[in-house]
Amino acid sequence: MIAYDIGHDKRRKAVHDTLQSYGIRVQYSVFECRLDHNTLQQLRQQLVTNLDANEDSIRCYPLCAWCQQNITSQGIDDALDDTERYLV
Repeated sequence: MIAYDIGHDKRRKAVHDTLQSYGIRVQYSVFECRLDHNTLQQLRQQLVTNLDANEDSIRCYPLCAWCQQNITSQGIDDALDDTERYLV
């Protein structure tokens, strides 16, 4: 799971667009992405280019298999169903 808080519209759009190519937006600034280790590193490198370290924050939360199986939601649910990779 990747969450972000970006202070400037242009940077926020760049982060959003990058994340959208890697996962599914599940909340306004939260994405679920199934990534292998190399792809995660590639994504992090792309995201850091759009950050102002004094204003912005991007947080990556790895979820174990048990956590993934116990995710619940109410309302619209576009969660990923690929079980061959891990959610980061």
